[in-house]
Amino acid sequence: MSTPSPLHAVHEQLGAQFTDFAGWRMPVKYTSELAEHHAVRRTAGLFDLSHMAEIDITGEQAAAALDYALVGNLSAVKIGRARYTMLCQEDGGVLDDLVVYRLAERRFLVVANAANAATVLAALTARAEGFPEATVTDRSAEYALIAVQGPRSAAIVGKLTDAELSALRYYASTPTQIDGTDVLLARTGYTGEDGFELYCAADFAPHLWNLLSTAGAEHELHAAGLACRDTLRLEAAMPLYGNELTADRTPFEAGLGRVVKLDKPGEFVGKAALAERARVEPERTLVGLTGSGRRAARHGYPVCASDGTQLGEITSGALSPTLGHPVALAYVAASSATPGTELVADIRGRHEPYTVVPTPFYRRPN
Repeated sequence: MSTPSPLHAVHEQLGAQFTDFAGWRMPVKYTSELAEHHAVRRTAGLFDLSHMAEIDITGEQAAAALDYALVGNLSAVKIGRARYTMLCQEDGGVLDDLVVYRLAERRFLVVANAANAATVLAALTARAEGFPEATVTDRSAEYALIAVQGPRSAAIVGKLTDAELSALRYYASTPTQIDGTDVLLARTGYTGEDGFELYCAADFAPHLWNLLSTAGAEHELHAAGLACRDTLRLEAAMPLYGNELTADRTPFEAGLGRVVKLDKPGEFVGKAALAERARVEPERTLVGLTGSGRRAARHGYPVCASDGTQLGEITSGALSPTLGHPVALAYVAASSATPGTELVADIRGRHEPYTVVPTPFYRRPN
C-alpha cells in the first residue's frame, strides 16, 4: 500500500488527482497540468515533494565518509551551501543523483530520489563503516518538503520569513523560522526557475502549505503536481533517474562528468572505473532533440538515421508547453551528437524529423 504524504488531506481538499509513485501516494495534478506548468513559468507553483528521502550524515568524519561514498568533493562545500552529486557503483554506473547540504561543520543532509531511498541509505551506511566517527541516520519520516518555484517565489516566501532572500544564493540554504517553527530554507529546485525548497517537520507541513498558499494568493500561486514537474524539468534538461540516469550509465555518458572530482584527495567508490571512462569518448552520449511537428517522442522510442538505422533511443520526451514544439533527451551514437544533426524519431512506426540541439531547451530570463 502506498504511503500518503503528510499533506494528503490538503491535496484531497484541493481535488488533486493522485498517482502511486515510488511507494508514495502523490498528487499528479490538481486542475490542468498545462495550467500548472504555465503558472510555474509565469508566476509560481507550489509543490509537495515529501516523497524525497532525507538522510543525515553527522560526526567528525562526516565529510570524509561522503568524499569516499560519493563522486563529489563534499569536504570543500562550505557551511550553508549545497552540492549536486552522484552515488555510483564500482563500475561507475549511477545509483542515484543527490543534493547534499552542508548544515554545519560536522553535519550534512543528503536528499535522495524516492525510488532509490533504500539503495542510497544502504550504500551510505555500508560505505561509512570505515569511518567510525560518522553516523548515517534516515530522517525521511521526520521531514516534509514543500517547494515554491517560479518568478514570484521570492516575493511569496519573503512574506513568511525574516531570512535575507536577496543574499541567499542558488544552491545555498539557511535555517529560519516560519510562524515560530524551524524550517530549512534552500534556494534549490527542479524546474529551471528561481525557487525555494522548504524542509520542515512532517506535522507542520499542512500549516506551512496553507501559509504559503495565503501568501501566494495575490501572486497567482498555483498548486502543482508531479506531471508538470516532469515537463518543467525536461525543458530545463535536468536528468531524471530511471530515464537519463541508470546503473548502466556513467555520469560521463550523461554529459555530467563535471560532477566527478577525480582530483579530490583519497579514494572513492567507482574512482578507477570513472577515471578510465574519462579517458575515452563514450559510444553513446546524451543529447537534446527538438521536433518540428506536434508529435512527441516518448521514453523508449528509437532514434534513427534518415535511412532507418537505429542510433539510440529517447529517454524523456514531451510537447513543450513553453516552447510549443516537441523536445526530447536521448542517448545516441557519439558520431551523431553534433548540434544541427538531423535525425528521426520512430513514433509508433512513423518517422518524425528531429534535430540535435544544445541544452537546456528553456532558460529563464535574467
